[in-house]
Amino acid sequence: MAGTPLGEPGSAQHIVHLVSSGAATSRADLVRELGLAPSTVSLRVQELVDAGLLTESGEGASRGGRRPRLLRVAADGGVALAADLGSHHARLGVVDIGGTVTDAVDLPHDITAGPESAVDWLCGQVEEMADRRRAEGRTVRAFGVAFPGPVQPGTGRVLSPSRMPGWHRYPLRDVLAERLGIPVTVDNDATMMAVGEHRVRPELEHLVVVKAGRGIGSGVISAGRPHDGANGSAGDISHVRVDAAGDRPCSCGNIGCLETVASGAALIRELALQGVDVADTTDLLRLVADGDPQATTLVRTAGRHIGTVLSVVVNFFNPQAVVLGGVLATAEPLVAAVRGVLYERCLPVATADLEITTTVTGPDAGLLGAGLTALRHHLPTTTAASAQAAPAPAAAPAPQEESAPA
Repeated sequence: MAGTPLGEPGSAQHIVHLVSSGAATSRADLVRELGLAPSTVSLRVQELVDAGLLTESGEGASRGGRRPRLLRVAADGGVALAADLGSHHARLGVVDIGGTVTDAVDLPHDITAGPESAVDWLCGQVEEMADRRRAEGRTVRAFGVAFPGPVQPGTGRVLSPSRMPGWHRYPLRDVLAERLGIPVTVDNDATMMAVGEHRVRPELEHLVVVKAGRGIGSGVISAGRPHDGANGSAGDISHVRVDAAGDRPCSCGNIGCLETVASGAALIRELALQGVDVADTTDLLRLVADGDPQATTLVRTAGRHIGTVLSVVVNFFNPQAVVLGGVLATAEPLVAAVRGVLYERCLPVATADLEITTTVTGPDAGLLGAGLTALRHHLPTTTAASAQAAPAPAAAPAPQEESAPA
């Protein structure tokens, strides 16, 4: 199911998504959205109600028939734990079926030290979180991980992450699932950020989300679904060669990559060469906020480099929006520089309606994407009886409210 977090049309995952996003508030709405027979929708909804994932109560507005009962995601329908990993930190939290993130916390941890120590640390944190949720009477259904590197679709295996020796082909999903005893999904962090952002902006069917922090990556939503590519490396703009990088060696083994001149790590190194001691990206952004000319110039130049690479992406992919996230996206000079280069270099038809903005979900985008992906992959499936129910004819007219069982 990699790359298809909504599940198949009419599946439990799809139905819960339609209800949680507000696209469907009744059984009749679901009949119209799914194109299935009312009896099929009724059976599948009842299964989800019986499973404690949906509730049905109250009355909605009538469209000419009797007033429909309203569907909602159950408040106690279970949660996923989620982790958005960076090379030197992790953000952990809880995501419920309705798409709400709670108890988010940022913790320092260096996962570049290798997978064994990272897994030990992560399992300790997750077990504590799970114990607290269960003590509150919540069902912990799954654990979702957003990982800062390519992840093989369908397997949760890490592939060739830069700056992280020892991680290549590491079966992170399977190791975590065995250690924790709950279902686990593992996906690329920028892709999960894109999924999180798309959750609150469902009208954007074609979307590029850039994560600009210590490294640089991007996630792609195409036709409303995350696009992983054949081997999980779709959206990896970090290792596109740019002229300004010259022959600078990159952690990937190549030279002249975008990462060497536009990532947070690269900017910190450049400031050090200029005699400015900066400990991390937080210090860098503080200097920019204070108007430091060296830091501001570097951040603005980094934005132009990122924009140069994204201009090719925009011309090729023609998204509705380019959304900038990650810690560096909080620096207005970088955002303004990206926007300026895109309007300068892209075809007018590609930028005519293009939205260039920062994330609505902010630092929780990756958590939201990872948690929702884990939940959608591991919701109860429909029964054989409902799976065999016949769909409604494609040409059938949209039903009135009274045609869907209450």
